[in-house]
Amino acid sequence: MVRARLPPLAIFAIVAVWIAAGLALDHDAGIDRQRVVGVVTWAILLGLLAQSSRETRVQVAALVVIATAMEYTASPLFGIYTYRLGNVPAYVPPGHGLVYLAALSLGGALRGPALPRATLAVGALWALWGVTLSDRRDLFGAVLLACYAGFLRWGRAAGVFAVVFVLTSELELIGTGLGNWAWAHGPSLLALGNPPSGIAGGYGFLDAAAMATAAWWLRRSRAAPS
Repeated sequence: MVRARLPPLAIFAIVAVWIAAGLALDHDAGIDRQRVVGVVTWAILLGLLAQSSRETRVQVAALVVIATAMEYTASPLFGIYTYRLGNVPAYVPPGHGLVYLAALSLGGALRGPALPRATLAVGALWALWGVTLSDRRDLFGAVLLACYAGFLRWGRAAGVFAVVFVLTSELELIGTGLGNWAWAHGPSLLALGNPPSGIAGGYGFLDAAAMATAAWWLRRSRAAPS
């Protein structure tokens, strides 16, 4: 029996709804509830991956590994941002996987430049607000937005990066708004908003690294003798 695959928009909707619900459940929660949110997030990710292609599963697995290493480096080690309980919540690694899976699914199905252009316009307005009107100066957010514009212009998957912009903006605004984590101010030349306006540009590096790692692994596995 062949399992019917969910359409890309349904995968996006599931991920977007769970981002909001999971972050709301983590708000003011203890470590036990946080772990439950993590278990549910893993279950959703694995359930969606079960209907995905091998290439997609490899890409998402690579993204989760790279993003987890980044999380433990950026948060507990360097304190660029700090989670409410001082840890890396259990839902964060699979959450990265969900965002990337939704971006691969819906972004790969998009045609035309409409969404990438719209996200870039929204990001530019956000960055302009961050460096002019915001109470907390956000210079580095503008740098990240420039990186995002580069991914849209020269990357091979502008639709994927555009969906990443939508979902990461959602999770960052909800997560920081609820106090689940907070970004450090940073020195004056690298001042960060809470969250940075161009945060999707930072996630773009993770996505690009996952794409490259997965492509290398797939080439290696295909070249290996049976």
